[in-house]
Amino acid sequence: MSVFFSLSLTLALAALTVCRAQRRLVPSAALDRPGVSCLNGGTSLSLSGRHILCLCPDGFSGHSCETDESVSCSGGIGPGGPVSKSASGRECLELGRHKHCSNPDFSRKPWCFVEKESRIVREDCDVPRCTEDLSSDADDRLTDAQSGWRCGQREGRSMKVVGGALSAVELHPWMAAVFSMRSRGRAFTCGGSLISPCWVLTAAHCFPDGAQTDVHKLSVVLGKNAINETDIEKEQEFIVSELFIHEHFDNTDGNYDNDIALLKIRSPGGHCAKESRSVKTVCIPEPQHSLRHGTSCQVTGYGREREGSWHYSRYLREASVKLLSQDLCSSKSYYGDAITENMVCAGSPDWSADACKGDSGGPLVCRVRDRALLFGVVSWGEGCSRRFRPGVYTKVSNYHHWILEKTSLSTLTHT
Repeated sequence: MSVFFSLSLTLALAALTVCRAQRRLVPSAALDRPGVSCLNGGTSLSLSGRHILCLCPDGFSGHSCETDESVSCSGGIGPGGPVSKSASGRECLELGRHKHCSNPDFSRKPWCFVEKESRIVREDCDVPRCTEDLSSDADDRLTDAQSGWRCGQREGRSMKVVGGALSAVELHPWMAAVFSMRSRGRAFTCGGSLISPCWVLTAAHCFPDGAQTDVHKLSVVLGKNAINETDIEKEQEFIVSELFIHEHFDNTDGNYDNDIALLKIRSPGGHCAKESRSVKTVCIPEPQHSLRHGTSCQVTGYGREREGSWHYSRYLREASVKLLSQDLCSSKSYYGDAITENMVCAGSPDWSADACKGDSGGPLVCRVRDRALLFGVVSWGEGCSRRFRPGVYTKVSNYHHWILEKTSLSTLTHT
């Protein structure tokens, strides 16, 4: 069984062409043209000075955020069908790519343009909320008592990259890159997740020397978009002062049971992480918390784009996967008895998206009531994107008390 280290995706942006043989995303000529604009409040993401893609606000998708994906309820997790009439019953007009009721500017209510007394005006829509807001008690629980941070929040609320593999650290601001010093210099080792200003959660197998690992050779960078580039305005770099590998981590059977580890980080000046647009904490689930199979989640990392590739991805990438039931993943057609209660499996229905070599230790994040929940840690699997061989992740909820014990935190940010 091979250890996972990257995102293997066949999803492509509309303005990117796909090299089918290698499953690599290749920018089309359209992205090289100056003046590429993002519609409906979208934000342009540039890497190395070149426009790559648009970050679209809720309700819009497509290369330039030109597609309206309005829903019949607001504030919810999933779509329920477009609403095309305002609260007064007037038909919504197709103006400025805003055809149905939606809320691209985060107004008090969804809205659209209508014709009223021979004039085109904006009217609110009577769209019910999909889910109740979090209570004030729940909001308190989502605040790190020791830091004042609120976990699981992305920049621009729930802005997203639609239909593609390239991502932006602002969408996954808890993403950590773990490096180690080797004979040829500093090398990328694994991914991780910022769970508290001073602590990063990652995988135990990232440290083959176990308890003998020299922490002075480790470093962690937060807010990183590209492995081979440094953005001093976004990135925060730290040394590692402590490493805790789970006492019962076991690879005797080749299945990496209890594959979880903690890194305590600090800057040369002794400070922990500072909250910013590109650096935030992710929420930790309650003990033994489970999500239904079929729940859609995201896995992120800097690893290889396909199985057999000789190099890692240069930029942060993301893949959408769905949780699989324990019974299915432990069946003979899948992994059998290699799957333990400490693991959770996830994959895409067509087996096109997966984690791969280079993504180990990175986050499997699921959205729960508008918060990002760290449900899994990238652990292992057979190959990348193979049929009936989904990604296997360490089930974080099983380690809630262990994390509290090792970090000496009084509480963890959770949902």
